[in-house]
Amino acid sequence: MHVVFVEPAFPKNQREFLRGLLSTGARVSAISERPIEALPNELREGLFQFERVRSVVDEHALAEAVKRLSQRAQVDRLEATVEAHVMAAAHVREQLKIHGTTSKTAWLCRDKPAMKEAVRAAGIACAASARVTSVADAEAFAKATGYPLICKPLDGAGASGTVKVTNDQELQKALADLDVRNGRTIAMEEFLEGHEGFYDTVTVGGKVVIDFACHYFPNVLEAMRTRWISPQIVCTNRIDHESYRDLRAMGQKVIGALGIWTSPSHMEWFFGPKGLKFSEIGCRPPGVGVWDLYCAANEFDLYAAWAHAIVHEKVPFKPSRKYSAGMIALRPDRDGTISGYEGLDDIQQRFREWIIDVHTPQPGTPTQGVEGGYMANAYVRMRHPDYDTLRSMMNAVGETVKVRAR
Repeated sequence: MHVVFVEPAFPKNQREFLRGLLSTGARVSAISERPIEALPNELREGLFQFERVRSVVDEHALAEAVKRLSQRAQVDRLEATVEAHVMAAAHVREQLKIHGTTSKTAWLCRDKPAMKEAVRAAGIACAASARVTSVADAEAFAKATGYPLICKPLDGAGASGTVKVTNDQELQKALADLDVRNGRTIAMEEFLEGHEGFYDTVTVGGKVVIDFACHYFPNVLEAMRTRWISPQIVCTNRIDHESYRDLRAMGQKVIGALGIWTSPSHMEWFFGPKGLKFSEIGCRPPGVGVWDLYCAANEFDLYAAWAHAIVHEKVPFKPSRKYSAGMIALRPDRDGTISGYEGLDDIQQRFREWIIDVHTPQPGTPTQGVEGGYMANAYVRMRHPDYDTLRSMMNAVGETVKVRAR
């Protein structure tokens, strides 16, 4: 088996996927925008071949690099785990007749309106949505659906570029900001009330073989817009409880509807007054280090498990479900440069046994905006055998630790 991995050097956690592939015994080659020296020695030494290209999303350059790598050994798999790389890799797979995620599946997992149409056709509940190509389209959807609404880029990841609108004036401003007036196509959706979380999987042959359920506190849109909130992502170890049965069934049904085969997936969901609703899915892992939480919570190597799914189409590892695990983002009190921290020593003394790691940029480090995400500034990651106890500890961290800036 000869596996080619796209962009092992950046972002930094890409190295973990490469490490996982190298652990399987397969021949592993890599294509990167960076020199091979960007990788640590132990990963460089394990590579079968290496190609550097100007851009891994330049499909011609990517295809030519794969062709060069195939001269010594046929390429059996071409894998990409970054959202922006998924479509280019799928197109090259089909061009070179390499097994893996198809262009159709990659497109359905990127184009929000097409995604929603596919899951509705499979009988899966989701928000009302539309592809909007003009101001008139947007106004018609708003009139038919009612406010509040969500406007977002067709291929946006997470809450990137997403705007909530509650009246005609806000809608017009959002359409201008998103360039709809200049011909850009966007997605519009009904705003769903309720709790938001995500469901992550590794699938083999379209069947879920490893899965995890996580919760956002608060929901993503609010978390990425509100400075004073210290938002949390919490992975439960109670996924085998019957309360997650419908979520797991919906996840498997979505995977089937979109043709996700042997791949990681990351699916957002809502649960509220209108019941359980599908939000969106990507045929790639989640961001912000969530797989590291899964590894710590379950005492296993998820990167190696994924790699075995790709190479051997079976997974010899199982999550222990021993711990729930979570991450809490700690925002500076203003934009500028970090000047110091308050309450950190107290938290480390109280919860030392349950802290996975603490990330605290040095004083003098420029801050990043609230919209930068959960790992943009400081954060703490924790685990505990009891989900409710973990939530209590993470709330204590958010209430105690202050990040000061000037």
